[in-house]
Amino acid sequence: MYVRSATAAAAAVLGFTLTVLGGTASPAVTGPGSATGATGLLGPTVYAHRGASAYAPENTLEAIGLARRLGFDWVENDVQRTKDGELVVIHDDTLARTTDVEQVFPDRKPWRVKDFTAAEIARLDAGSWFSPRFAGARVPTLREYMEGVQDNRQRLLLEIKKPELYPGIEEQTLKVLEETGWLDLQHVSRRLVVQSFSADSVRTVHGLRPDLVTAFLGTPAVADLPRYAEFTDRINPWHTTISADWVAAVHGLRGAHGKVMEVDTWIVDDAPTARKVREMGVDGIITNAPDVVRGAVGGY
Repeated sequence: MYVRSATAAAAAVLGFTLTVLGGTASPAVTGPGSATGATGLLGPTVYAHRGASAYAPENTLEAIGLARRLGFDWVENDVQRTKDGELVVIHDDTLARTTDVEQVFPDRKPWRVKDFTAAEIARLDAGSWFSPRFAGARVPTLREYMEGVQDNRQRLLLEIKKPELYPGIEEQTLKVLEETGWLDLQHVSRRLVVQSFSADSVRTVHGLRPDLVTAFLGTPAVADLPRYAEFTDRINPWHTTISADWVAAVHGLRGAHGKVMEVDTWIVDDAPTARKVREMGVDGIITNAPDVVRGAVGGY
C-alpha cells in the first residue's frame, strides 16, 4: 500500500504540538474483531499506516514511536527479506525511495532489498529523505521492530510483502514472531493481525497458525467472498473500490474463526473520506494521518 501524504508544514505543526503538549496515553487494549469498530461506541479502529507516516519516515521505529505519542496503539508495517535471510521492515522491494542507498552503494542498481545483506541495509539512512530531523533513522529488522512495538505496548497489523519474491517467508515470519514472544495467547487474541495481497500467502499463514487473525488485501467480487471466508477473517480494500452494499456483503459472512468478517479500508488521510467510509460501515481505517481520521470519525 503506497500513498505519500506528508508535507513539511504538517510535520512542523505536529512536532510543535507534541513538544508543547507532550504525548497522550494509549487507550485501553481491546482485541482484534472487538465490538468497538464501525458499529461500536468508539468508532472505527484507526491503524497508523507504517506508523504515523504522514509525520515521520515510514516503517521506522521513529514512526511507531510517534504513533504511540499520538495515542494510537495499532500500527501497520511491511515485511521483506534480505540477501542473507534477515526479515526487514520496508515497503518497496527496492531501497531507493526511502534510503540513501544510491549514495552509499552507487553501483548496485536497481537496489533491490533481496540483493543486499542485513548488515549493508543497516548502514543506510532511512530518515533524511523525509526530513533532516530524522537523519540517521534506520531500516529496522523485524526483530527490532517487534521489540519496539512491544516496548510501546502497541498492536500490529503485519503485511507480508510480495511473498512471491521470498519463498517460505510466511514460515520465517511466524518463527520471528514466536521467538519475540508474539505468538502466545495474549498477543494472538488481542494484538496481532497478519495480512497480504496474496491469497495464497494468507492461506498459508492460516494453515500454519489457524489461531491467528488474518486479512486479505483487496476487493474480491461479492460472489467470491465465501471462498475467502474459508481462510481469513477480514477483507481490507482500497477505499475507492468499495460501497456500503459491498461492506454489508462482507459483514454477512463468518470468517475462518466463525466470527462476522470485518472490513478495514486503506489509505484514508482526509476527514471527508474518513466520514464517507465510516458511513459505509467499515470496521477500521488504515491511515498515514491517524490524528486526522480520529478527529473526523472518532475511533482509537
